[in-house]
Amino acid sequence: MDNDKVKYLIDMINDMDIKDKLKLAICMSQSKWSGLIYNTKENFEKFDNMLKSIDEEYRTTLINFGKYKLVMFTMAKIMEMTKEEQNQTALYLFNKLIR
Repeated sequence: MDNDKVKYLIDMINDMDIKDKLKLAICMSQSKWSGLIYNTKENFEKFDNMLKSIDEEYRTTLINFGKYKLVMFTMAKIMEMTKEEQNQTALYLFNKLIR
């Protein structure tokens, strides 16, 4: 990849723990502001179930994603990207989680 913005976010994603990666994937799959070309409902269900299986807080309460500063910072950076860059980042994250 020769796009510095995408590389920067991929490095940030790689440094996240699995719960934050899943929270980010859920935010991305629900966002009306991103230009994702993927089946967001299907992805949301997968990531939602994955996060529920490893995070008791997420399973038992309504989560305010705003308290997860790294996830929200990453989402803000994604929203600043072009549609192509957003989809490259989403493809990387989603493939990393679903494999």
